[in-house]
Amino acid sequence: MNAQDLETIWGPRMRSVLRIAAGLTFLCYGSEKILGFPAGRTPEILSMSWNAGLIELVTGALIALGLFTRPAAFLASGTMAVAYFIAHAPRSFFPSINDGAGAILFCFVFLYLVFAGPGPWSVDAIRRRNSTKV
Repeated sequence: MNAQDLETIWGPRMRSVLRIAAGLTFLCYGSEKILGFPAGRTPEILSMSWNAGLIELVTGALIALGLFTRPAAFLASGTMAVAYFIAHAPRSFFPSINDGAGAILFCFVFLYLVFAGPGPWSVDAIRRRNSTKV
């Protein structure tokens, strides 16, 4: 199998794997803030952190499933950009010092998914296939 075949066959599948892993990881942050699981640290209801947790929980689940991926990824990406500039950047310019590397990576992975789409292993792909059969 040559490099072109790898890209053509496995590129879209690995995009699905990236989406699932990022979505589930993002979901964990929301689960901690909203449901108190696994760490049990829940912020005050309707605080900025709680609202971010709600976005993380809902968009993380949608992204992991590949359902409404592009709008969910757009919202998640924007949330992480705001989180970086509000919570991390004021502490230091450098992400390795301000603990903002995760926010930056989530922001750009989700921004990538806005434009690249969810990949073939997604509810969106199933819905697209079913809508073309009708």
